Amino acid sequence: MPACRYFQIRPRGKPEPLAGLEQALAALKEPGYVWLDYLDPTREQLTALAEPLGLHPLSIEDCLDEDQVPKLEAFPGHTFILFNAYLGAADGLAIEEVDLFLGEKFLLSVHGRGQGGVRFDAAIQDALRGDNGRLGQGPDFLLHALLDHIVDGKLAVIERLQEQIDTAEELVLRSATEFNPRALLEVRHSLLLLRKSLFHEREILVKLCRRDSPYVSDKAIFHFRDVSDHLTKFFEVIELTREMVTSLMEMYLSILNNHMARVSNRTNRVVRRLTMITTIFMPLTLLAGIGGMSEWTMMTGQENWRWAYPAFLAGMVALGVLSYLLLGRWDGRSTAKPKPPDGDAKKA
Repeated sequence: MPACRYFQIRPRGKPEPLAGLEQALAALKEPGYVWLDYLDPTREQLTALAEPLGLHPLSIEDCLDEDQVPKLEAFPGHTFILFNAYLGAADGLAIEEVDLFLGEKFLLSVHGRGQGGVRFDAAIQDALRGDNGRLGQGPDFLLHALLDHIVDGKLAVIERLQEQIDTAEELVLRSATEFNPRALLEVRHSLLLLRKSLFHEREILVKLCRRDSPYVSDKAIFHFRDVSDHLTKFFEVIELTREMVTSLMEMYLSILNNHMARVSNRTNRVVRRLTMITTIFMPLTLLAGIGGMSEWTMMTGQENWRWAYPAFLAGMVALGVLSYLLLGRWDGRSTAKPKPPDGDAKKA
């Protein structure tokens, strides 16, 4: 739901709420500056600010377009900054675009875009706590407070992703066959989004620190350098976390491959034993079939059945033992380890 707030910040540095846009525009002529905070605004609301604040139409279009990368662009009369805020969600990461318009006498913040996850009240309270009028020095100090709040929120998201990686590692070590790699792939996707965002946001802070924006004072540069150091640290943490995900995925595939190899070896041993049993009993079955059809008694004569059948059974036993010994010897040779060459044996 769209919501608009207006504050006048005088040199003493405490935001004073204003009744509406007309009062905010009138306060531009007074000492201090004006902060206009828009939550999920419409195109008409932003277009109405173009003429009184001197906003460039392209910056308004970038503010309304989706899937924009973080950037800083200098226009006559203001500097446009596009930043990303990341919020933890049940299905991964929720990306919220935060657009900031920095002018000589104003700071316009646009956020929400249907989500409304970022709130700057805590950032203002932190900036005012123990502060001796720092916000009253100019809109660039308010810009630093908002960016610092957004960057600090990224740390909570990174820690949450690291906890998910630790949980996935425990599951892989406990039972790789029951582990679902989909969660790990989602973490890797979130890390890629964070890396992409941090890469461009570092460039924004570099431009602010070298005063590519004429509305950033020399006193504020030291504060922006602190935010830049945080982004650099987070970027390095993201790189290390991505390596952890890659190593964990390799470990999962290695454990799964070893498990499949053990299952395959066990299956091969069972099949080998069944093959030996089948090979042993095939000739016995042949002899039993012949004897069952009275072929044996026809060859030896029915009157000689007293010694013919014992001889037949003895032949079956002898043939079975002979087959077992031959197959056992063959199986032992096939499973024996190859001997090293003479040269290698002498070296050993």
